Amino acid sequence: MGSTTADSTEAVESVAVRQLGQLEAAVMSRLWDWDRPVAVREVLDDLAKDRALAYTTVMTVLDNLHGKGLVRRTKEGRAFRYVPLLSREEHTAGLLQEVLSGSTDRSAALMHFVGTMSEREVDELRSALDERTEDGSP
Repeated sequence: MGSTTADSTEAVESVAVRQLGQLEAAVMSRLWDWDRPVAVREVLDDLAKDRALAYTTVMTVLDNLHGKGLVRRTKEGRAFRYVPLLSREEHTAGLLQEVLSGSTDRSAALMHFVGTMSEREVDELRSALDERTEDGSP
């Protein structure tokens, strides 16, 4: 999912990012880890290592994720194969954006958030902001 920063921003804005339920998160985690189109059976087989699930349950979860615009599916024979539309990081950024949009004082919320970051995370943020400035982004 190698996308540029501009592509990533557009992707996050075009997909309605929302908090995932527990099973949705487990399914998405596998899709992100595998980074290839996967069938319901593959997801089920992997999830079955941790819990008993019916094929139809996993199929419904993937169908719901498709309906929410979080995965793309393509027909292959009689089955669909699924891939995430956003990377894990793009999805997380979208969640952060959604949370920040709920604040009446975005600057204060950001300052509180930065205050919880480790020195290493602050350095990474500073580096990302410097890189964005060098790219000519506002």
